[in-house]
Amino acid sequence: MVNRIGIIGGSGFYSLLDSPESVNIETKYGNPSDKISLGKISGVDVAFLPRHGTKHNIPPHKVPYRANILAFEELGISRIIATNAVGSLKSNYMPGDFVLFDQFVNMTNGRHDTFFDEDKVAHVSMAEPYCSDLRTIAAVALSNMKIRYHESGSVIVINGPRFSSKAESRFFSSQGFDVINMTQYPEAALAREKGMCYLGIGIVTDYDAGLEGNPQIKAVTAEEVNRVFGKSISEAKSLINNIVPTASKIVNCNCKNSLIGAVVTK
Repeated sequence: MVNRIGIIGGSGFYSLLDSPESVNIETKYGNPSDKISLGKISGVDVAFLPRHGTKHNIPPHKVPYRANILAFEELGISRIIATNAVGSLKSNYMPGDFVLFDQFVNMTNGRHDTFFDEDKVAHVSMAEPYCSDLRTIAAVALSNMKIRYHESGSVIVINGPRFSSKAESRFFSSQGFDVINMTQYPEAALAREKGMCYLGIGIVTDYDAGLEGNPQIKAVTAEEVNRVFGKSISEAKSLINNIVPTASKIVNCNCKNSLIGAVVTK
C-alpha cells in the first residue's frame, strides 16, 4: 500500500496540488467531504481533502468526519496535516499568527465522534491528542520561514455554525484557552483512534467576540475570517510543502500505538 500523507484544508483552503488525480471513495460512513486529490510534493505521495467541500457547502457540525478519516486510512495514510481558521481568545495570539495545537477542549454536541460504537469498546487516551514529532517539524519550518507562530495552543471547539456570544467568549478566555474553532473535534480524536499522526495548524483570523476591555477590537464576522485566512493561504501552502518531506521520514512516533491497551471488549 502507498504510504501517503493526508492534508485537510480548512475554510478558504480548497486546493493544493497541480494536475491531481481525483478519486471518489465511499466508506461505511458514507462519502467524505469531497473528491480526494492525489499527487506528490517533493516526491512524497500526498492526498488532499477540503474539509467543507470545494464549494464550502458543508457546515462544521455536518462535516463527515468519520468518512474523511476512514477514507484516508483506506488510501494508506498514517500522517495528517490539517489547517484551521481559529479565533483568538488572548491578545498575544494575533490575526495572521499560526498556532500548532497541543490540546483541545470539546464543547460540541451530536457529532459522531468514535469508530468504537459497534462490536468493540475502546477507551483511547487523548492525553496528548496531537503528534509532537509533527509539531516540532512544523515549528522548525515556521521559524525558517520567519512566520510568527505559537509552538502550542489549546483550542476549544464549539458546534457552530454560529459564532460565540460575548459572554461565551469571555468564559472561554477566563478558562485559559488560547483559540477557538469549530472543526478540530472530532477530527483529531478520530485520527488518534486510527493510530494516525495528526498535526493541527490554526491560522488566527480574528478575536472571536472581541477582547474584554478593548472596545476597539470588534466581534468576528465571516467576511473577516475569509479575508484574513485568504491572505494566509499562500503561507499555509508553503508551510505544508516544507513539512511534507521531513514528515514522511518519521519512524519512531508513538501515535501508531494508540490502541495498545485501549480495547476492552473480550
